[in-house]
Amino acid sequence: MEYIRNFSIIAHIDHGKSTLADRLIQYTGVSNDRNFQDQILDNMDIERERGITIKSQAISLPYRAKDGHTYILNLIDTPGHVDFTYEVSRSLASCEGVLLLIDAAQGVQAQTLANLYLAMEHDLAIIPVINKIDLPSADVERVIEQIDSELGLDPDTHLKCSAKEGTGVEEILEAVVTRVPPPKGDPAAPLAALIFDAKYDAFRGTVIHCRVMNGTVKAGDTIRFMYNNATYRVEEVGHFLLQRAKRESLSAGEVGYIIAGVKTVSDVRTGDTITLENRPCEKPLPGFKEVKPVVFASIYPIASDDYEDLAVSLDKYKLNDASFIYEKDSSAALGQGFRCGFLGLLHLDIVQERLEREYDLSIILSVPSVRYRFILKDGTELFVDNPAHYPDPMSIAKGEEPYIRAAMMLPERYLGSVMKLCMEKRGVNSTMNYPNPGRVELTYEMPLAEVIFDFYDRFKSVTQGYGSFDYDMIDYRESSLALLDILVNGEKVDALSQIVHRERARARGLQACERLKEEIPRQMFKIAIQGAIGGEIVSRTTISPFRKDVIAKCYGGDISRKRKLLEKQKKGKKRMKMIGNVEIPQSAFLAVLKSDTE
Repeated sequence: MEYIRNFSIIAHIDHGKSTLADRLIQYTGVSNDRNFQDQILDNMDIERERGITIKSQAISLPYRAKDGHTYILNLIDTPGHVDFTYEVSRSLASCEGVLLLIDAAQGVQAQTLANLYLAMEHDLAIIPVINKIDLPSADVERVIEQIDSELGLDPDTHLKCSAKEGTGVEEILEAVVTRVPPPKGDPAAPLAALIFDAKYDAFRGTVIHCRVMNGTVKAGDTIRFMYNNATYRVEEVGHFLLQRAKRESLSAGEVGYIIAGVKTVSDVRTGDTITLENRPCEKPLPGFKEVKPVVFASIYPIASDDYEDLAVSLDKYKLNDASFIYEKDSSAALGQGFRCGFLGLLHLDIVQERLEREYDLSIILSVPSVRYRFILKDGTELFVDNPAHYPDPMSIAKGEEPYIRAAMMLPERYLGSVMKLCMEKRGVNSTMNYPNPGRVELTYEMPLAEVIFDFYDRFKSVTQGYGSFDYDMIDYRESSLALLDILVNGEKVDALSQIVHRERARARGLQACERLKEEIPRQMFKIAIQGAIGGEIVSRTTISPFRKDVIAKCYGGDISRKRKLLEKQKKGKKRMKMIGNVEIPQSAFLAVLKSDTE
């Protein structure tokens, strides 16, 4: 065990985590130049295109140190986005140390701090690494100051590197060997292994990624998951190189995989503890929690014939993504579909893109919403994430919505516009902190519903891309909520209904009406598009009709003749309006989903 080191790389988005992992893999000779590609641990097209890590990976790197010994360095890569914070925390629980990567040009950002606190909670050895020192705009001295003032770490312990050019990689590997403590644990004790990830393999079932804390596991053992008490027989264990490498056994301190005929990823909970059926450990490892979706939206196929294909595709997608949930749903306007739950807006975006790409589907998403809590007059508590299940307004005693604490880091010059944006989004209890001259750390408590609408895009716009944003859920708070319905020609369009804050209802309704007016084609009769709360109309626009010029043949002559023809036309249009159906094009639904700023 003294020659094993388990470590992770944590950073803000786009600070060069995957690039540094590439250099470490190349330096230790795990990958040769022939089969190497950039972002080698990111194996999805979307990850490469967007430059983000969605699914964390693990790899064992053999390294011959300067002291002459060969060490096994287990790198557990982590996703960088705020939606996947829980997965990051489980990966960190599997490590003894972290490389905290900071961009030499951008300095410390919101998620650098959030991830540092996560690492400190797990009492890990922290090695600050300043990356991108080759950039012309790099300001290493300023970053060293920030390591001292903002992160509270010893600035003398920092390392400098350029992951792109490969400079400083050997120093990083040496630092991992010397500064990260070897793992503790007893190979003879009862088995306790922490699951930090799982991946679906079409031929072998679920491949469980785990870190063995105590004990030993080998092929033929019967293991038990402590959360759901399911038992399985181990078929194979091994380490991660670029491909899976089979081993006789995994023992305390090692990171590797277990294949045990588990059918789906949903059967494996990230953070759960694996133990042996015949010799279990006393209690599960700490820190496990159920991951709850926070953003909800309905997915419908654009062509109703594709419903079966969509159902099969969601089943297959769910095999790989345990945090995604869905159930059947239907809408009068859009037909049969599914109500889905996501960890956040990025997760929603990724699911939509992967369904369209990997399964070749054309889908439409309803307005994203959050889970509201209603206390009814008879004392019952009701959670509502779908506007179709909104309770009778007369039976509601009070409504509550989820709040988040948003932490933002930004240059001081943008402070006014960001505060104005947060106030618009009903932000409260702001605190301000000046970690160093010219930079502000701003925290606000805001309703999640306001943030999922268009906050992130507007925040990036007003800070010209220099601001960084991180959030965590805090609690539910009482709020004045209402169900906003959209009526087209007097008919309710259920797919466009949304639960909104009462003060925002008129603005939201007007925006939806204006968007629909642009998209719905004109008819021979007048179409009213209205936003309504119960029986009260809060917004309205009208699509004017086509009009045949019936008085063209009356040149000169009596006015009453013209009026008679116009009255006759008016009656015809009124009758047509009563029996006329308005077809709403698919583009109209998509237009309503878009934010004001687009």
